[in-house]
Amino acid sequence: MPYTLEPSYDDNPRLKELVERLRTYLTDELIPYERERGITAESKLDRTTLEHVWKRSAELGFYGISLPPELGGQGLHFTELCALKEELTASGAALSHSVLGDMGGPLRVGAIVKYATEQQMRRYLMPVIRGERACCFSITEQDAGSDVRRMSTTATPDGDTYVLNGHKVFSSAAPFADFAVVVARMAGSEEAYSAFLVDLDSPGCRVLEGEVPMSGQQMEGDLVFEDCRVPADNLLGEIGHGLRIGIGRITLNRLLHCPSLIGAARRAWDLSVAYSKSRVAFGQPLLALQAVQHKLADMATDLYAARSMVMATAARLDRGENIAVEANMCKLFTSEACFRVADQAVQIHGKTGLTRGHEVEQVFRTLRMFRIVTGTTEIHKNAIAKALV
Repeated sequence: MPYTLEPSYDDNPRLKELVERLRTYLTDELIPYERERGITAESKLDRTTLEHVWKRSAELGFYGISLPPELGGQGLHFTELCALKEELTASGAALSHSVLGDMGGPLRVGAIVKYATEQQMRRYLMPVIRGERACCFSITEQDAGSDVRRMSTTATPDGDTYVLNGHKVFSSAAPFADFAVVVARMAGSEEAYSAFLVDLDSPGCRVLEGEVPMSGQQMEGDLVFEDCRVPADNLLGEIGHGLRIGIGRITLNRLLHCPSLIGAARRAWDLSVAYSKSRVAFGQPLLALQAVQHKLADMATDLYAARSMVMATAARLDRGENIAVEANMCKLFTSEACFRVADQAVQIHGKTGLTRGHEVEQVFRTLRMFRIVTGTTEIHKNAIAKALV
């Protein structure tokens, strides 16, 4: 397929139809819905607002679309999922994260379905897939980020329960989630970690407002456990398999974050082209200046390279191949390349691009953040070198 900034997907009729319907929903419904309510990327979101998006997206067949048919999805290939994720952020919609179920929805639980018991599926995961409940994933601690084995949250067996104690941070979707997938170290062990499904209204569990990241998005929270009892039936997978569940999900997330970054960078490119056409300096549009044309060329080249890399890796994943190294490469390159695009977009916009609240400025802050989120640039380089050398 030849490169275009806005892909047509003529080579895949199913994907082409999905993308066209998604663009229509975003343009005709979701973005007007946001404007009517004054919702921006930095708005504090309430459950009612989010549930509206979940339910409407489900009606249109987008919510959980990547899940297998037996779970209510359409069994999309990862390449197709990547295409939809790019379209969402390229639209500039503030609530784009809730259309497919990235934030607290089906994309959060899809990777752990294989570990769940029948009872866990019925009580926890299927309600999320239907848009009735929301969840968050909690592994990070203040002193245990990239080095997750430093976590101090513990789970102590006690009869038919486990008692959790500790403090988790940076849990996306925690402010509006009903339960969390919590990874904790087994008490008395230095190497055994387990995962638990924890109802956030359980005695001994508190949800605190988290730090607001530089993107301004208010979607994170802290989870504090003080002698919080979790039924033994809520153990997810086997004892000692918690990191396997957590890190396995993180590897996939590193790849699936990439198309969202590409979409955001594409949005910055679109805004830059529009601005350079309308802004007149020294008697001519900015777009007439060779320096601006070169910036746009560099931006488009970075987008092409990032998208090609991500789609090639997603295709390997669709074939069932191991992408541990490539996922790190994709996240490393895409986060750096997309930030370069955002940086050039600010430069083209000049003082306007530095103004708090301008869309380009917000995209810049968001893309800068993702050079750290889900693994820093340096962590990715370490992982790549260790695997290859």
